[in-house]
Amino acid sequence: MNDVLHKLPTFLTNHMLLAALFVVILAALIANEISRLFRKWKAVTPAGLTQMINRENALVIDMSSYADFEKAHIPGSRHVAPSQFDPENNKDLVKAKELPVVLVDKDGRSVGKAANRLIKAGFQKVFVLDGGVYAWQSAQLPVAKGKK
Repeated sequence: MNDVLHKLPTFLTNHMLLAALFVVILAALIANEISRLFRKWKAVTPAGLTQMINRENALVIDMSSYADFEKAHIPGSRHVAPSQFDPENNKDLVKAKELPVVLVDKDGRSVGKAANRLIKAGFQKVFVLDGGVYAWQSAQLPVAKGKK
């Protein structure tokens, strides 16, 4: 072990680009984990979402593009275009403030800002489907096609 530590400065000098890349990736991972600790919404798995729908009557809002929604969506989910998402003034959403609200898109990457808006609007139980509809399909859960 002591021999390895003595060779480390030489390795770092000879492989500066590799060492810099490692530091950048490590910093990005740490920043990502810190941001996950401080966000107020939670990620949910497809199995967890199934339980929430069955036990707590969760409201599932699909924010995928309309074309993606027509191709495949979670049965019972409601499509809301990101440009039309207004948690402060949407009557259906205001009625559901006490229910769990789960935001979904095709891959789970673009609904974080919408989840933050729900939190700011006073929603207590806000979730995002981790992996989106892709994860739902990978778990071999049923999907609906078309407008509804």
